[in-house]
Amino acid sequence: MIDAQNWMGLSDSHIHNICPQHGLVKDAKEAFESMQQAAQKDNIDIQLASSFRSFDRQLNIWQKKWSGDLPINDFDSQPLDTSQFTALEKIHAIMLWSALPGASRHHWGTDLDVFDKRAIENSGQPLQLISSEYDISGPCYNLHCWLDENADKFDFYRPYKNYTGGVAPEAWHLSYAPISKRIIEHLDLDILATQLAATEIGGKAAILEHLNELFERYTLNGMR
Repeated sequence: MIDAQNWMGLSDSHIHNICPQHGLVKDAKEAFESMQQAAQKDNIDIQLASSFRSFDRQLNIWQKKWSGDLPINDFDSQPLDTSQFTALEKIHAIMLWSALPGASRHHWGTDLDVFDKRAIENSGQPLQLISSEYDISGPCYNLHCWLDENADKFDFYRPYKNYTGGVAPEAWHLSYAPISKRIIEHLDLDILATQLAATEIGGKAAILEHLNELFERYTLNGMR
């Protein structure tokens, strides 16, 4: 099992590179590459949009959303005006789509975001990782259907396929079940709280005050 430094994204010692931009734990890497080869035979060009993500990279995403340098989107992927939000409301809005640093599944090396590269290129539009791209009229719809039929053959599942009150549906997010479902049982809220208390992060006071609720709603909800 990976340790706390790994599951919080503070160390990448558990990661095996797929290419300079992407890496996963060894078994997940091998399963992804096998799935990718199988999909190619069905004319689906599965590529990685995101894989392992460090604590610092997740923190950078959080800070840019908190400061307004990146948009905070609503359930329909439309930008929100959060200027009148309380700190807690803003935190909830960010966590609909972006995890707290230290609490992202992407730290584990078991989780990845995928898209159909060929279909996106043929659409003439840049990849955004929004639900409409995976809906029936979207360029990644065939990938979505293929994953429904085949992802579990390679031990992947979609933890955010359905909305359960926490993270918004993410048709593109896959998790390597044999390892990720074991990691869930070893997450430690006290360790995460200590790390966040020592981190300069937007909304820190509200995060720490409501961490139990946030951890349960967004990190654990739908995972078990």
